[in-house]
Amino acid sequence: TGYYGDGLNAIIVFAACFLPDSSRTDYNYVMENLFLYVISTLELMVAEDYMIVYLNGATPRRRMPGLGWLKKCYQMIDRRLRKNLKSFIIVHPSWFIRTILAVTRPFISSKFSSKIQYVNTLAELRQMIPMEYVHIPDSIVK
Repeated sequence: TGYYGDGLNAIIVFAACFLPDSSRTDYNYVMENLFLYVISTLELMVAEDYMIVYLNGATPRRRMPGLGWLKKCYQMIDRRLRKNLKSFIIVHPSWFIRTILAVTRPFISSKFSSKIQYVNTLAELRQMIPMEYVHIPDSIVK
């Protein structure tokens, strides 16, 4: 997490490789609490515009969040947070992520859809945002 630009513009980095394994018996409980934690953190951090960088690299399928969880996240994020989101950057998108987003596109607002950007390499990401504020885990760099 860091800030960019002249104002308090937050960069939220979300590394999917650290999500819990879906085979856990308490998986739904953990994901529910993770969601509540993320939302409460966003509420505290986001004063103005912000962007989310979703690091998908080095993430096995069993650690990727399910469609139901993603839909719930989208629905529960309040209008202010959705409005202030300037871009949602997906780094190293897999075919699975691209497919989920293609299938859900009719159900999410066109304004939100237009904020989604795919980035295939960290070099590409470096051209878009100031990397001195972004911590990339070693497993993703490799």
